[in-house]
Amino acid sequence: MSTLFTKIINGDIPGRFVWRDPEVVAFLSIGPLAPGHTLVVPVEEVDRWTDASPETLAKAMIVAQRIGKVQVEAFGSERAGLLVAGYEIDHLHVHVWPSNSMKDYDFAAVDTDPDPAELEANAEKIREGLRAAGYAEFVPEA
Repeated sequence: MSTLFTKIINGDIPGRFVWRDPEVVAFLSIGPLAPGHTLVVPVEEVDRWTDASPETLAKAMIVAQRIGKVQVEAFGSERAGLLVAGYEIDHLHVHVWPSNSMKDYDFAAVDTDPDPAELEANAEKIREGLRAAGYAEFVPEA
């Protein structure tokens, strides 16, 4: 059975994609910790990060780092937060978001009803930043 993320990757469920290549995709979280909160997800269905091949894990982290650098610039944050939790969806995913302190890691504080227009504007900020950083070939259109 396909995971929720596989359904998003395949277009069965909509997603606000900011990155797409043959191995990894990235799209905005629908429950963001901060504006621009992005999930980096391998196309391959891997449940636990510890079960991922070194190549899959490395690729996800490379893309997460690229997105994190853009988030810091685009959203004026001190750092980019990164977390691999793995309990919400049984498909490896890396959370990356603009962060200014440890309080930004509180998943009890997610926005459970984000404005769709704001989500799209935040996705476009990340897309623009990735294009400017030289990754245009991996940045899908809105």
